[in-house]
Amino acid sequence: MAGDNSKQFWKRSAKLPGSIQPVYGAQHPPLDPRLTKNFIKERSKVNAVSLKNKKASSFHEFARNTSDAWDIGDDEDEDFSTSSFQTLNSKVALATAAQVLENHSKLRMKPERSQSTAADITANFKVIKSSSDAQLSRNSGDTCLRNPLHKQQSLPLRPIIPLVARISDQNASGAPPMTVREKTRLEKFRQLLSSHNTDLDELRKCSWPGVPREVRPVTWRLLSGYLPANTERRKMTLQRKREEYFGFIEQYYDSRNEEHHQDTYRQIHIDIPRTNPLIPLFQQPLVQEIFERILFIWAIRHPASGYVQGINDLVTPFFVVFLSEYVEEDVENFDVTNLSQDMLRSIEADSFWCMSKLLDGIQDNYTFAQPGIQKKVQALEELVSRIDEQVHNHFRRYEVEYLQFAFRWMNNLLMRELPLRCTIRLWDTYQSEPEGFSHFHLYVCAAFLIKWRKEILDEEDFQGLLMLLQNLPTIHWGNEEIGLLLAEAYRLKYMFADAPNHYRR
Repeated sequence: MAGDNSKQFWKRSAKLPGSIQPVYGAQHPPLDPRLTKNFIKERSKVNAVSLKNKKASSFHEFARNTSDAWDIGDDEDEDFSTSSFQTLNSKVALATAAQVLENHSKLRMKPERSQSTAADITANFKVIKSSSDAQLSRNSGDTCLRNPLHKQQSLPLRPIIPLVARISDQNASGAPPMTVREKTRLEKFRQLLSSHNTDLDELRKCSWPGVPREVRPVTWRLLSGYLPANTERRKMTLQRKREEYFGFIEQYYDSRNEEHHQDTYRQIHIDIPRTNPLIPLFQQPLVQEIFERILFIWAIRHPASGYVQGINDLVTPFFVVFLSEYVEEDVENFDVTNLSQDMLRSIEADSFWCMSKLLDGIQDNYTFAQPGIQKKVQALEELVSRIDEQVHNHFRRYEVEYLQFAFRWMNNLLMRELPLRCTIRLWDTYQSEPEGFSHFHLYVCAAFLIKWRKEILDEEDFQGLLMLLQNLPTIHWGNEEIGLLLAEAYRLKYMFADAPNHYRR
Protein backbone atom coordinates (compact mmCIF):
# COMPACT_ATOMS: atom_id res chain seq x y z
CA MET A 1 0.00 0.00 0.00
CA ALA A 2 2.82 2.35 0.88
CA GLY A 3 4.40 1.59 -2.49
CA ASP A 4 1.18 2.57 -4.31
CA ASN A 5 0.92 5.82 -2.38
CA SER A 6 4.53 6.72 -3.18
CA LYS A 7 3.97 6.05 -6.90
CA GLN A 8 0.86 8.20 -6.90
CA PHE A 9 2.81 11.00 -5.22
CA TRP A 10 5.55 10.98 -7.84
CA LYS A 11 2.99 10.97 -10.63
CA ARG A 12 1.02 13.95 -9.38
CA SER A 13 3.85 16.05 -7.95
CA ALA A 14 4.83 18.85 -10.31
CA LYS A 15 8.07 19.52 -8.48
CA LEU A 16 10.62 17.00 -7.27
CA PRO A 17 13.12 17.57 -4.46
CA GLY A 18 16.60 18.38 -5.66
CA SER A 19 15.52 19.19 -9.23
CA ILE A 20 16.61 22.33 -11.04
CA GLN A 21 13.89 24.99 -11.08
CA PRO A 22 13.90 28.10 -13.29
CA VAL A 23 13.95 30.90 -10.71
CA TYR A 24 14.02 34.56 -11.71
CA GLY A 25 14.48 37.82 -9.87
CA ALA A 26 17.04 40.25 -8.57
CA GLN A 27 18.44 37.94 -5.92
CA HIS A 28 18.31 34.79 -8.05
CA PRO A 29 19.20 35.37 -11.72
CA PRO A 30 17.67 33.16 -14.41
CA LEU A 31 19.12 29.77 -15.17
CA ASP A 32 21.04 29.62 -18.42
CA PRO A 33 18.52 28.08 -20.89
CA ARG A 34 21.34 26.76 -23.10
CA LEU A 35 22.54 24.43 -20.36
CA THR A 36 19.21 23.42 -18.85
CA LYS A 37 17.05 23.20 -22.00
CA ASN A 38 17.32 19.45 -22.46
CA PHE A 39 16.93 18.73 -18.77
CA ILE A 40 13.81 20.88 -18.45
CA LYS A 41 12.37 19.40 -21.66
CA GLU A 42 12.67 15.87 -20.22
CA ARG A 43 11.03 16.95 -16.98
CA SER A 44 8.23 18.70 -18.80
CA LYS A 45 7.30 15.43 -20.56
CA VAL A 46 6.99 13.65 -17.23
CA ASN A 47 4.95 16.43 -15.62
CA ALA A 48 2.83 17.60 -18.58
CA VAL A 49 -0.12 15.29 -17.87
CA SER A 50 -0.34 16.11 -14.19
CA LEU A 51 -0.06 19.87 -14.80
CA LYS A 52 -2.87 19.82 -17.36
CA ASN A 53 -5.17 17.72 -15.21
CA LYS A 54 -4.57 19.62 -12.01
CA LYS A 55 -3.83 23.36 -11.74
CA ALA A 56 -3.61 24.89 -8.30
CA SER A 57 -6.40 27.43 -7.93
CA SER A 58 -6.04 28.16 -4.23
CA PHE A 59 -3.30 28.53 -1.66
CA HIS A 60 -4.10 25.19 -0.03
CA GLU A 61 -3.94 23.31 -3.35
CA PHE A 62 -0.70 25.11 -4.16
CA ALA A 63 0.76 24.00 -0.82
CA ARG A 64 -0.34 20.40 -1.40
CA ASN A 65 1.10 20.25 -4.92
CA THR A 66 4.46 21.72 -3.93
CA SER A 67 5.02 19.86 -0.66
CA ASP A 68 8.38 18.23 -0.19
CA ALA A 69 8.65 14.53 -0.92
CA TRP A 70 9.86 13.90 2.63
CA ASP A 71 6.61 15.33 4.01
CA ILE A 72 4.58 12.31 2.83
CA GLY A 73 4.65 10.79 6.27
CA ASP A 74 6.66 10.52 9.45
CA ASP A 75 7.50 6.87 8.90
CA GLU A 76 11.23 6.81 8.17
CA ASP A 77 11.03 3.16 7.18
CA GLU A 78 8.56 3.79 4.34
CA ASP A 79 10.00 2.07 1.27
CA PHE A 80 10.03 3.78 -2.12
CA SER A 81 10.15 1.29 -4.99
CA THR A 82 13.35 1.29 -7.02
CA SER A 83 11.42 1.08 -10.28
CA SER A 84 9.82 4.49 -9.74
CA PHE A 85 13.23 6.11 -9.50
CA GLN A 86 14.47 4.26 -12.57
CA THR A 87 11.46 5.30 -14.63
CA LEU A 88 11.80 8.87 -13.48
CA ASN A 89 15.49 9.32 -14.23
CA SER A 90 16.23 6.96 -17.10
CA LYS A 91 15.79 9.47 -19.93
CA VAL A 92 17.83 12.11 -18.16
CA ALA A 93 20.55 9.60 -17.32
CA LEU A 94 20.75 8.31 -20.91
CA ALA A 95 20.93 11.84 -22.32
CA THR A 96 23.64 12.80 -19.83
CA ALA A 97 25.66 9.66 -20.53
CA ALA A 98 25.49 10.25 -24.29
CA GLN A 99 26.70 13.82 -23.83
CA VAL A 100 29.62 12.70 -21.63
CA LEU A 101 30.70 10.06 -24.17
CA GLU A 102 30.52 12.55 -27.02
CA ASN A 103 32.62 15.11 -25.12
CA HIS A 104 35.13 12.44 -24.11
CA SER A 105 35.54 11.30 -27.71
CA LYS A 106 36.17 14.88 -28.83
CA LEU A 107 38.90 15.26 -26.22
CA ARG A 108 40.60 12.04 -27.36
CA MET A 109 40.52 13.17 -31.01
CA LYS A 110 42.53 16.30 -30.09
CA PRO A 111 45.36 15.17 -27.79
CA GLU A 112 47.45 18.25 -28.59
CA ARG A 113 45.34 20.33 -26.21
CA SER A 114 47.07 21.09 -22.96
CA GLN A 115 45.95 19.72 -19.65
CA SER A 116 44.90 23.15 -18.44
CA THR A 117 42.68 23.60 -21.50
CA ALA A 118 40.93 20.29 -20.82
CA ALA A 119 40.35 21.40 -17.25
CA ASP A 120 38.82 24.62 -18.53
CA ILE A 121 36.42 22.67 -20.77
CA THR A 122 35.35 20.50 -17.85
CA ALA A 123 34.81 23.58 -15.71
CA ASN A 124 32.61 25.09 -18.37
CA PHE A 125 30.12 22.24 -18.11
CA LYS A 126 29.00 23.27 -14.66
CA VAL A 127 25.51 24.75 -14.37
CA ILE A 128 25.73 28.52 -14.80
CA LYS A 129 22.96 30.40 -13.06
CA SER A 130 22.68 33.20 -15.58
CA SER A 131 24.16 34.76 -18.66
CA SER A 132 25.73 37.31 -16.33
CA ASP A 133 27.45 34.50 -14.44
CA ALA A 134 28.72 33.12 -17.73
CA GLN A 135 30.18 36.51 -18.60
CA LEU A 136 31.95 36.66 -15.25
CA SER A 137 33.45 33.19 -15.73
CA ARG A 138 34.68 34.07 -19.22
CA ASN A 139 36.28 37.28 -18.00
CA SER A 140 38.14 35.47 -15.22
CA GLY A 141 40.55 33.84 -17.65
CA ASP A 142 41.48 34.83 -21.18
CA THR A 143 42.56 31.29 -22.07
CA CYS A 144 39.20 29.66 -21.30
CA LEU A 145 37.61 27.95 -24.31
CA ARG A 146 33.94 28.32 -25.13
CA ASN A 147 31.71 25.35 -24.53
CA PRO A 148 30.44 23.90 -27.85
CA LEU A 149 26.92 24.04 -26.42
CA HIS A 150 27.16 27.83 -26.37
CA LYS A 151 27.61 27.93 -30.15
CA GLN A 152 24.64 25.69 -30.90
CA GLN A 153 22.10 28.10 -29.41
CA SER A 154 21.76 31.71 -30.53
CA LEU A 155 20.12 33.89 -27.91
CA PRO A 156 18.90 37.48 -28.38
CA LEU A 157 21.78 39.88 -27.95
CA ARG A 158 21.57 42.38 -25.12
CA PRO A 159 24.24 44.04 -22.99
CA ILE A 160 25.70 41.53 -20.53
CA ILE A 161 26.35 42.91 -17.05
CA PRO A 162 27.73 41.21 -13.93
CA LEU A 163 25.36 39.75 -11.35
CA VAL A 164 25.42 42.95 -9.33
CA ALA A 165 26.15 45.03 -12.44
CA ARG A 166 28.67 47.20 -10.66
CA ILE A 167 27.10 48.71 -7.55
CA SER A 168 28.11 52.20 -8.65
CA ASP A 169 25.79 54.33 -10.76
CA GLN A 170 25.13 52.59 -14.03
CA ASN A 171 22.36 51.93 -16.49
CA ALA A 172 21.66 48.45 -17.84
CA SER A 173 23.46 49.40 -21.05
CA GLY A 174 26.72 50.22 -19.28
CA ALA A 175 28.27 53.28 -17.64
CA PRO A 176 28.68 56.07 -20.20
CA PRO A 177 31.13 58.94 -19.67
CA MET A 178 29.82 61.75 -17.49
CA THR A 179 27.73 64.14 -19.56
CA VAL A 180 27.79 67.94 -19.34
CA ARG A 181 24.49 67.83 -17.44
CA GLU A 182 25.87 65.37 -14.91
CA LYS A 183 28.96 67.51 -14.37
CA THR A 184 26.72 70.52 -13.79
CA ARG A 185 24.65 68.58 -11.24
CA LEU A 186 27.75 67.39 -9.43
CA GLU A 187 29.03 70.97 -9.20
CA LYS A 188 25.62 72.06 -7.83
CA PHE A 189 25.85 69.41 -5.10
CA ARG A 190 29.37 70.45 -4.17
CA GLN A 191 28.32 74.08 -3.83
CA LEU A 192 25.40 73.13 -1.60
CA LEU A 193 27.47 70.84 0.61
CA SER A 194 30.33 73.31 1.02
CA SER A 195 28.15 76.28 2.00
CA HIS A 196 28.30 77.37 5.64
CA ASN A 197 24.75 76.12 6.29
CA THR A 198 23.54 73.61 3.71
CA ASP A 199 20.03 74.33 2.45
CA LEU A 200 18.42 70.93 3.15
CA ASP A 201 15.27 71.72 1.17
CA GLU A 202 17.35 72.52 -1.91
CA LEU A 203 19.50 69.44 -1.28
CA ARG A 204 16.39 67.24 -1.22
CA LYS A 205 15.18 68.80 -4.46
CA CYS A 206 18.52 68.10 -6.15
CA SER A 207 18.69 64.56 -4.72
CA TRP A 208 15.23 63.42 -5.90
CA PRO A 209 16.43 62.45 -9.44
CA GLY A 210 19.54 60.74 -7.99
CA VAL A 211 22.72 61.68 -6.14
CA PRO A 212 26.14 61.54 -7.87
CA ARG A 213 28.34 58.78 -6.47
CA GLU A 214 31.09 61.22 -5.48
CA VAL A 215 28.90 63.13 -3.00
CA ARG A 216 26.42 60.43 -1.99
CA PRO A 217 28.00 59.54 1.41
CA VAL A 218 27.84 63.07 2.86
CA THR A 219 24.45 63.72 1.19
CA TRP A 220 22.93 60.61 2.77
CA ARG A 221 24.28 61.59 6.20
CA LEU A 222 22.62 65.01 5.84
CA LEU A 223 19.31 63.76 4.44
CA SER A 224 18.96 61.11 7.16
CA GLY A 225 19.43 63.73 9.88
CA TYR A 226 22.64 62.16 11.13
CA LEU A 227 24.87 65.09 10.12
CA PRO A 228 24.10 68.75 10.95
CA ALA A 229 23.65 71.29 8.16
CA ASN A 230 26.30 73.56 9.68
CA THR A 231 29.69 72.62 8.22
CA GLU A 232 31.62 73.72 11.34
CA ARG A 233 29.75 71.23 13.55
CA ARG A 234 30.04 68.20 11.26
CA LYS A 235 33.49 66.95 12.22
CA MET A 236 32.78 67.22 15.95
CA THR A 237 29.38 65.53 15.56
CA LEU A 238 30.81 62.60 13.59
CA GLN A 239 33.54 62.07 16.18
CA ARG A 240 31.07 62.17 19.08
CA LYS A 241 28.51 59.82 17.46
CA ARG A 242 31.16 57.31 16.40
CA GLU A 243 32.59 57.21 19.92
CA GLU A 244 29.06 56.80 21.30
CA TYR A 245 28.42 53.80 19.06
CA PHE A 246 31.60 52.01 20.10
CA GLY A 247 30.68 52.80 23.70
CA PHE A 248 27.53 50.75 23.08
CA ILE A 249 29.72 47.94 21.74
CA GLU A 250 31.80 47.87 24.91
CA GLN A 251 28.73 48.07 27.10
CA TYR A 252 26.35 45.63 25.42
CA TYR A 253 28.04 43.37 22.88
CA ASP A 254 29.37 40.85 25.41
CA SER A 255 25.81 40.23 26.59
CA ARG A 256 25.08 38.36 23.34
CA ASN A 257 26.15 35.18 25.15
CA GLU A 258 23.68 35.72 27.99
CA GLU A 259 20.62 33.51 28.03
CA HIS A 260 17.99 36.24 27.43
CA HIS A 261 19.89 37.53 24.35
CA GLN A 262 20.97 34.21 22.85
CA ASP A 263 17.91 33.81 20.61
CA THR A 264 18.34 37.29 19.15
CA TYR A 265 22.03 36.82 18.46
CA ARG A 266 21.50 33.33 17.04
CA GLN A 267 18.92 34.60 14.54
CA ILE A 268 21.21 37.47 13.49
CA HIS A 269 24.10 35.03 13.08
CA ILE A 270 21.93 32.84 10.81
CA ASP A 271 20.61 35.72 8.68
CA ILE A 272 23.88 37.55 8.00
CA PRO A 273 25.32 34.99 5.49
CA ARG A 274 21.99 35.10 3.60
CA THR A 275 22.31 38.86 3.06
CA ASN A 276 23.02 39.48 -0.65
CA PRO A 277 24.64 36.05 -1.13
CA LEU A 278 25.62 36.82 -4.77
CA ILE A 279 27.87 39.75 -3.77
CA PRO A 280 31.32 38.62 -2.54
CA LEU A 281 31.72 41.74 -0.37
CA PHE A 282 29.05 40.55 2.07
CA GLN A 283 30.53 37.05 2.38
CA GLN A 284 33.76 38.33 3.93
CA PRO A 285 34.04 37.36 7.63
CA LEU A 286 35.08 40.87 8.68
CA VAL A 287 32.02 42.41 6.99
CA GLN A 288 29.71 39.83 8.57
CA GLU A 289 31.16 40.63 12.01
CA ILE A 290 30.42 44.32 11.43
CA PHE A 291 26.82 43.53 10.46
CA GLU A 292 26.37 41.32 13.53
CA ARG A 293 27.49 44.12 15.84
CA ILE A 294 25.29 46.72 14.14
CA LEU A 295 22.16 44.55 14.27
CA PHE A 296 22.70 43.27 17.80
CA ILE A 297 23.27 46.75 19.25
CA TRP A 298 20.19 48.06 17.45
CA ALA A 299 18.08 45.18 18.80
CA ILE A 300 19.32 45.79 22.37
CA ARG A 301 18.49 49.49 22.14
CA HIS A 302 15.01 48.89 20.66
CA PRO A 303 13.39 46.23 22.88
CA ALA A 304 9.87 47.08 21.63
CA SER A 305 10.64 45.35 18.36
CA GLY A 306 14.03 43.71 18.79
CA TYR A 307 15.61 42.09 15.78
CA VAL A 308 13.24 40.95 13.02
CA GLN A 309 14.26 39.12 9.85
CA GLY A 310 14.52 41.66 7.06
CA ILE A 311 16.25 44.37 9.08
CA ASN A 312 19.58 42.81 8.07
CA ASP A 313 18.93 43.87 4.45
CA LEU A 314 18.54 47.50 5.46
CA VAL A 315 22.18 47.81 6.54
CA THR A 316 23.67 46.93 3.14
CA PRO A 317 22.93 50.15 1.15
CA PHE A 318 24.40 52.33 3.89
CA PHE A 319 27.46 50.09 4.23
CA VAL A 320 28.13 50.16 0.46
CA VAL A 321 27.66 53.93 0.18
CA PHE A 322 29.96 54.74 3.11
CA LEU A 323 32.52 52.20 1.89
CA SER A 324 32.57 53.92 -1.51
CA GLU A 325 33.90 57.03 0.25
CA TYR A 326 37.22 55.22 0.70
CA VAL A 327 37.20 53.01 -2.41
CA GLU A 328 37.38 54.44 -5.94
CA GLU A 329 36.71 51.19 -7.82
CA ASP A 330 33.50 49.18 -7.61
CA VAL A 331 33.15 47.68 -4.19
CA GLU A 332 31.40 44.33 -4.73
CA ASN A 333 34.70 42.43 -4.89
CA PHE A 334 36.72 44.76 -2.65
CA ASP A 335 38.68 43.19 0.21
CA VAL A 336 37.88 45.28 3.28
CA THR A 337 41.04 44.08 5.06
CA ASN A 338 42.89 46.61 2.88
CA LEU A 339 41.27 49.45 4.82
CA SER A 340 42.64 50.87 8.05
CA GLN A 341 40.94 50.21 11.37
CA ASP A 342 39.81 53.85 11.64
CA MET A 343 38.14 53.69 8.23
CA LEU A 344 36.26 50.50 9.11
CA ARG A 345 35.13 51.95 12.44
CA SER A 346 33.81 55.06 10.70
CA ILE A 347 31.89 52.99 8.12
CA GLU A 348 30.41 50.77 10.82
CA ALA A 349 29.30 53.61 13.10
CA ASP A 350 27.82 55.69 10.27
CA SER A 351 25.92 52.66 8.93
CA PHE A 352 24.48 52.01 12.39
CA TRP A 353 23.26 55.55 12.97
CA CYS A 354 21.78 56.04 9.48
CA MET A 355 19.99 52.68 9.66
CA SER A 356 18.64 53.68 13.08
CA LYS A 357 17.31 56.95 11.64
CA LEU A 358 15.57 55.03 8.85
CA LEU A 359 13.99 52.50 11.23
CA ASP A 360 12.75 55.25 13.55
CA GLY A 361 10.24 56.15 10.83
CA ILE A 362 9.01 52.61 10.15
CA GLN A 363 9.49 50.83 13.48
CA ASP A 364 5.83 49.76 13.58
CA ASN A 365 6.77 47.45 10.68
CA TYR A 366 8.79 45.37 13.13
CA THR A 367 6.90 45.46 16.43
CA PHE A 368 4.75 42.53 17.58
CA ALA A 369 2.49 41.22 14.75
CA GLN A 370 4.09 43.86 12.48
CA PRO A 371 0.99 46.12 12.31
CA GLY A 372 2.73 48.66 10.07
CA ILE A 373 3.19 46.10 7.31
CA GLN A 374 -0.38 44.83 7.68
CA LYS A 375 -1.72 48.37 7.19
CA LYS A 376 0.55 49.07 4.22
CA VAL A 377 -0.46 45.86 2.45
CA GLN A 378 -4.14 46.73 2.96
CA ALA A 379 -3.47 50.23 1.62
CA LEU A 380 -1.72 48.73 -1.43
CA GLU A 381 -4.72 46.49 -2.13
CA GLU A 382 -7.09 49.44 -1.91
CA LEU A 383 -4.84 51.57 -4.14
CA VAL A 384 -4.45 48.91 -6.84
CA SER A 385 -8.22 48.32 -6.89
CA ARG A 386 -8.62 51.99 -7.87
CA ILE A 387 -5.62 52.21 -10.22
CA ASP A 388 -6.19 49.01 -12.20
CA GLU A 389 -9.42 47.18 -11.44
CA GLN A 390 -8.64 44.46 -14.00
CA VAL A 391 -5.42 43.40 -12.23
CA HIS A 392 -7.17 43.54 -8.86
CA ASN A 393 -10.04 41.34 -10.06
CA HIS A 394 -7.52 38.96 -11.65
CA PHE A 395 -5.99 38.40 -8.21
CA ARG A 396 -9.41 37.85 -6.66
CA ARG A 397 -10.41 35.39 -9.37
CA TYR A 398 -7.44 33.14 -8.63
CA GLU A 399 -7.54 33.72 -4.85
CA VAL A 400 -4.18 35.53 -4.65
CA GLU A 401 -3.89 37.53 -1.44
CA TYR A 402 -1.77 40.68 -1.50
CA LEU A 403 -0.16 39.62 1.77
CA GLN A 404 1.33 36.57 0.04
CA PHE A 405 3.65 38.68 -2.13
CA ALA A 406 3.53 42.27 -0.83
CA PHE A 407 4.53 41.42 2.75
CA ARG A 408 8.12 41.02 1.57
CA TRP A 409 7.89 44.24 -0.46
CA MET A 410 7.06 46.18 2.69
CA ASN A 411 9.25 44.24 5.10
CA ASN A 412 12.40 44.59 2.95
CA LEU A 413 11.54 47.82 1.09
CA LEU A 414 11.72 45.98 -2.28
CA MET A 415 15.35 45.02 -1.64
CA ARG A 416 14.65 41.37 -2.45
CA GLU A 417 13.01 42.35 -5.75
CA LEU A 418 15.70 44.75 -7.05
CA PRO A 419 19.48 44.59 -7.52
CA LEU A 420 21.44 46.49 -4.88
CA ARG A 421 22.51 49.21 -7.33
CA CYS A 422 18.80 49.94 -7.95
CA THR A 423 18.05 50.04 -4.22
CA ILE A 424 20.75 52.66 -3.69
CA ARG A 425 19.29 54.82 -6.47
CA LEU A 426 15.78 54.30 -5.05
CA TRP A 427 16.93 55.44 -1.60
CA ASP A 428 18.28 58.69 -3.05
CA THR A 429 14.65 59.57 -3.73
CA TYR A 430 13.24 58.02 -0.55
CA GLN A 431 15.49 60.22 1.56
CA SER A 432 14.43 63.27 -0.48
CA GLU A 433 10.71 62.60 0.01
CA PRO A 434 8.87 63.40 3.25
CA GLU A 435 8.13 59.97 4.79
CA GLY A 436 9.76 58.38 1.79
CA PHE A 437 10.37 54.97 3.38
CA SER A 438 6.78 54.68 4.60
CA HIS A 439 4.30 56.81 2.66
CA PHE A 440 5.98 57.17 -0.75
CA HIS A 441 7.11 53.53 -0.71
CA LEU A 442 3.43 52.54 -0.99
CA TYR A 443 3.13 54.28 -4.37
CA VAL A 444 6.42 52.81 -5.56
CA CYS A 445 5.07 49.33 -4.76
CA ALA A 446 1.85 50.10 -6.66
CA ALA A 447 3.80 51.35 -9.68
CA PHE A 448 6.07 48.30 -9.44
CA LEU A 449 3.07 45.95 -9.46
CA ILE A 450 1.36 47.64 -12.42
CA LYS A 451 4.69 47.56 -14.29
CA TRP A 452 4.14 43.78 -14.66
CA ARG A 453 0.49 44.12 -15.67
CA LYS A 454 0.77 42.15 -18.91
CA GLU A 455 2.70 39.29 -17.33
CA ILE A 456 0.20 39.13 -14.45
CA LEU A 457 -2.83 38.95 -16.74
CA ASP A 458 -1.14 36.24 -18.84
CA GLU A 459 -0.95 33.92 -15.82
CA GLU A 460 -4.16 31.99 -15.30
CA ASP A 461 -3.63 29.97 -12.15
CA PHE A 462 -2.66 30.63 -8.53
CA GLN A 463 0.71 28.89 -8.74
CA GLY A 464 1.84 30.78 -11.84
CA LEU A 465 0.84 34.14 -10.38
CA LEU A 466 2.63 33.57 -7.11
CA MET A 467 5.80 32.30 -8.80
CA LEU A 468 5.82 35.39 -11.03
CA LEU A 469 5.25 37.88 -8.22
CA GLN A 470 7.89 36.34 -5.98
CA ASN A 471 10.56 36.11 -8.73
CA LEU A 472 10.17 39.18 -10.95
CA PRO A 473 12.93 39.44 -13.60
CA THR A 474 14.72 42.67 -12.60
CA ILE A 475 18.32 41.45 -12.72
CA HIS A 476 19.16 43.75 -15.67
CA TRP A 477 17.50 46.85 -14.22
CA GLY A 478 19.48 50.07 -13.88
CA ASN A 479 18.97 53.80 -13.32
CA GLU A 480 16.71 54.17 -16.35
CA GLU A 481 14.16 51.65 -15.10
CA ILE A 482 14.22 53.05 -11.56
CA GLY A 483 13.75 56.58 -12.91
CA LEU A 484 10.63 55.50 -14.83
CA LEU A 485 9.32 53.60 -11.79
CA LEU A 486 9.74 56.65 -9.55
CA ALA A 487 8.11 58.95 -12.08
CA GLU A 488 5.05 56.67 -12.21
CA ALA A 489 4.99 56.45 -8.40
CA TYR A 490 5.06 60.25 -8.16
CA ARG A 491 2.17 60.47 -10.64
CA LEU A 492 0.13 58.02 -8.57
CA LYS A 493 0.89 59.91 -5.38
CA TYR A 494 -0.12 63.21 -7.01
CA MET A 495 -3.44 61.69 -8.18
CA PHE A 496 -4.43 59.58 -5.16
CA ALA A 497 -2.63 60.72 -1.97
CA ASP A 498 -4.89 63.70 -1.28
CA ALA A 499 -7.97 62.23 -2.95
CA PRO A 500 -9.08 59.16 -0.96
CA ASN A 501 -12.27 58.79 -3.01
CA HIS A 502 -10.69 59.40 -6.40
CA TYR A 503 -11.74 56.73 -8.92
CA ARG A 504 -13.56 54.83 -6.22
CA ARG A 505 -16.29 52.64 -7.73
